[in-house]
Amino acid sequence: MTPGLQTEKLDDGLYRTTAESGVTVISEVIASVRSVAVGIWVRTASVHETASCMGISHLLEHMVFKGTERRSARDIAFELEVRGGSLDAFTAREHTSYQARVLDEDLPRALDVLTDLVRNPVLRDSDLELERNVILEEISTVQDTPDDLVFDLHGSTLWPDHPYGFSILGTAETVHALQTSDLKKLHRAAYHPRHVVIAAAGNLNHEVLLNLLGKCGWFTFEPGPEPASVEPVPAAQRTHRHVERDLAQTHIVLGTDTFGYADERRYALMLLNTVLGGGMSSRLFQRVREELGLAYAVYSFHSFYKHTGVTGVYVGTGPATAEQALEAIMGELTTLARDGLSEDVLTQAKQQLKGQVTLGLESPASRMYRAAGVVLYGQPYMTIDQVLVKIGEVSAEQVAEVGVEFFEPGRQTVVWLGPKGASQQ
Repeated sequence: MTPGLQTEKLDDGLYRTTAESGVTVISEVIASVRSVAVGIWVRTASVHETASCMGISHLLEHMVFKGTERRSARDIAFELEVRGGSLDAFTAREHTSYQARVLDEDLPRALDVLTDLVRNPVLRDSDLELERNVILEEISTVQDTPDDLVFDLHGSTLWPDHPYGFSILGTAETVHALQTSDLKKLHRAAYHPRHVVIAAAGNLNHEVLLNLLGKCGWFTFEPGPEPASVEPVPAAQRTHRHVERDLAQTHIVLGTDTFGYADERRYALMLLNTVLGGGMSSRLFQRVREELGLAYAVYSFHSFYKHTGVTGVYVGTGPATAEQALEAIMGELTTLARDGLSEDVLTQAKQQLKGQVTLGLESPASRMYRAAGVVLYGQPYMTIDQVLVKIGEVSAEQVAEVGVEFFEPGRQTVVWLGPKGASQQ
């Protein structure tokens, strides 16, 4: 065992280790599979950016795949895939993640590739010019995908001057301005063991995992910068905004800021969202689509971040029926805010949410994400059974309080994307 490691058992087959280098390793054994999902999370992303550098975390995520000191971009693409595995990455609001899914026997190879990507990218000027064009095409794709773009517009309307409202991709202007020196500076500051969480799930052994990571150099102490901070989050803007586009549909997102991941009220909010727009049986689907025939897609959503959260509704509908659809949605919000949920409806919602939570944790990848979240959000670990108990303990009074505060129509920020209706001309 490498010295300087502190390991604790969180559950049967689930272990968390902290190292003097600052890295945290968490893994869960799933003996019934022949694969392993493993990922490296860097605790820096779009919420840590300035407006002038918007999109730099996402650009760096792309650039590490262009080559390392030991591997070309082609080597990176082929090394796991030819073994039947996969390699992927994403930039979120609060962290950047690199993951692999491989046969259990290929875990050493996966860890070596992931470590090489994260610690040793070459970040060449010539590669930046090529990858910059790829990012610009990605930005253009979002601009041409209105049901994606409307969410970016809603975020920037909620928080116009805060990084929680920034585009993760950045803008064409900010991406054009970024240079390899900016990427190298961010890499030195953020891609350091003290800012990293490594999570794995599947047919593995935690001690073996630690030995492999030790060989990859993750437990060697080296001084590093403090983690990036997040500006205080202001109250969200309450407004209506119409972005006119020549589209066949009007896309609408209405929603509001809520609370962070650590808030116990998240279970009540999740239950309300389940009833409001959580599937074909939801009130929005039944009312807006089935009864009124106003939309093909209508659903509610919620996201919990470390310092805030958001909940809302999306609908895509014809310009002539957009106001009618919005009125129907506001009607359902009004009902939830006024009446909450009856005991019978709440019981059904709890069963639905418990089933979704349980079924959502059937794969090694989902278990890996859950394990990483325990560390990233700094919350006490709960077994799946404990989570289900938490859901079951939510009272009708707690649901009513959350409904009154966050589902009142007057609290919603509404963003329209598409042609104006007749009454808006």
